[in-house]
Amino acid sequence: MKRLTILGATGSVGASTLDLVARNPERFQIQALTAGKDWRKLADLAVAHAARAAVIADEGAYAPLKEALADTGIDVAAGEQALVDIARQPVDLVVAAIVGAAGLPPTLAALQAGTSVALANKESLVCAGQLMTATARRTGAELLPVDSEHNAIFQVLEDRDRISRILLTASGGPFRTWTSEAMAAVTPAQAVKHPTWSMGAKISVDSATLMNKGLELIEAWHLFGVRPDQLGAIVHPQSLVHGLIEYIDGSVLAQLGPADMRVPIAHALAWPERIATPVERLNLAAIGRLDFEEADRQRFPALALAEAAMRAGDCRPCVLNAANEIAVAAFLEGRIGFLDIASIVAETLEALPSRCPENLEDVDEADRRARDRAQHFVKISRNRSFAVQRARG
Repeated sequence: MKRLTILGATGSVGASTLDLVARNPERFQIQALTAGKDWRKLADLAVAHAARAAVIADEGAYAPLKEALADTGIDVAAGEQALVDIARQPVDLVVAAIVGAAGLPPTLAALQAGTSVALANKESLVCAGQLMTATARRTGAELLPVDSEHNAIFQVLEDRDRISRILLTASGGPFRTWTSEAMAAVTPAQAVKHPTWSMGAKISVDSATLMNKGLELIEAWHLFGVRPDQLGAIVHPQSLVHGLIEYIDGSVLAQLGPADMRVPIAHALAWPERIATPVERLNLAAIGRLDFEEADRQRFPALALAEAAMRAGDCRPCVLNAANEIAVAAFLEGRIGFLDIASIVAETLEALPSRCPENLEDVDEADRRARDRAQHFVKISRNRSFAVQRARG
């Protein structure tokens, strides 16, 4: 029986994790569940899965959450510090599924406590990869990747010293075949409709810009200890091959599976064992073919920006991530265009100096400065768009 804490229980990864937990009651026990603002859903999940504690990041949601869980015996807490505190509590595995940089402090807290982490929060490694991996090594905590691509690499990883190249696959997103001119008119509703995966809005937009793949390359750089020039991305529209490793002898090992997050989550939950999942099995004969193509960094410059940030190192990946979060939020709110996302990230990277973060405070400072600067460029981009519209009108 493994005791679990799930950070970000109300999101898509949290839902898939809890589905697997419910199917394996003899193997897993929920210690704590957390959420950002949705106290109603958190309360329902905490009761349904007999959690010992429920923590909400939004302090304003404490009172209604406390009332909803009155007489259940479930401990209730609220606030960012409460997330960190619950992540430090002794369990067998913490599932880190909070989206964005907000997931960094509690994820790091779990590693500092020596607790193994099933990592679905890629921003933690993007922003503070060296700090995270060094902490895991020091405390003996395992970092188990949950992202389908990194989990694929983890499954076929035999000998780090004999790796020639690691390839992460990308679906190409909903605009894989679109021209730049067509993408200029993309709406948020179009961008969140991923062709193969069911994900949240922010991650779906990242997939549409290919920034998600760039962030995953940075994550892989930290997870697997290879050089940036040993990492690459290739577009695979069917999303059935999730990752490949080419070894120095020319052998290429790949992991295949359906486009269902319950497969990599199950692997991380049960590792080093395996558990059954209810996912649809692959029928290769029915599939018939697997297609691959080079990623187009001209039409999708976010990928090139992420690769350059990885090569530069220091705080560049943190700045990249922060600027992207601001730009994506602005796009989803209708304040900027789809193509403005990469432009704002590029302008933010250009405007801020590179400095190596040595601790969480340095990471927080780099993140804050990048967000402020990105907000500035969002305003400029919006004003520019209004001026163009007036000129056309």
